Amino acid sequence: MRLISYHDADGRASLGLAAGDGWLPATELLPDGPRTMAGLLDLGPTGLSALRAVADPHRLTHGRAMADVTLHAPVPRPGKVIAIGRNYREHAAEEGTDVPAAPLIFSKWPSCVVGPDEPIRWDPTLTDQVDYEAELAVIIGRTARRVSVDRALEYVLGYTCLDDVSARDLQFGDGQWTRGKSLDTFCPMGPALVTADEIPDPQDLAISCRVDGALRQDANTSQMYFTVAEIISHCSQAFTLEPGDVIATGTPAGVGIFRDPPRFLRDGEEVVVEIERIGRLRNVCRAEAGVAIA
Repeated sequence: MRLISYHDADGRASLGLAAGDGWLPATELLPDGPRTMAGLLDLGPTGLSALRAVADPHRLTHGRAMADVTLHAPVPRPGKVIAIGRNYREHAAEEGTDVPAAPLIFSKWPSCVVGPDEPIRWDPTLTDQVDYEAELAVIIGRTARRVSVDRALEYVLGYTCLDDVSARDLQFGDGQWTRGKSLDTFCPMGPALVTADEIPDPQDLAISCRVDGALRQDANTSQMYFTVAEIISHCSQAFTLEPGDVIATGTPAGVGIFRDPPRFLRDGEEVVVEIERIGRLRNVCRAEAGVAIA
């Protein structure tokens, strides 16, 4: 299934199901079912099974038009956003570093999450080195603690596209990465959460990033150094993964800071992250000094 969070008439992020160019509210298909992604996560596998039973692709395709709906991030406010650094060998090489011996974990604050077509905003007096990073995001569906690699994918609800937007001057100037990775709007996600049964092998997906139409990153998730299953298992040995937590699994080579010369994002540019079988995540950049983000 393709699950979306959309902006309803009252301005709330509500749960929908999509297929092709159409979609329907979850409550129209299952009146007593979950109304939001948070509600679905609370119900766990039972809620997902109930939705799957009523998710008729023909009815969804001929439902409401996707072009007319305003999307939120599939999980509008995750409990945790866990990110993995240097997880593609070529990306580590362009940075001039060795591949880590174990997954390199950092965090992005959940408050930086935005959805498709929402602007990526920053104050140019704070940072002038804003960069893109196309990533496959994993959404946890069941509580996971000390799980094995062999069973790790059983805890995945689904996958989506993520742009790990990064203020490089803050990231490297601070000596740790959290602030530079967590400015408001610096974690676009979407357009949909594709459930794990639709992607049985997350290690075979084309992934790319374009800036104003120019191809900047072009790879396949098979090039990850640590697999999705290995990342989940590794994280779960140290801390509990909870339903709705998001794991950003690393970015391929081609980011702006390591180009010659470096090429950072500019006001007005369009960034498109695309992942095979998931879709396109589009956001436009806005560099605005002193503007509060509503």
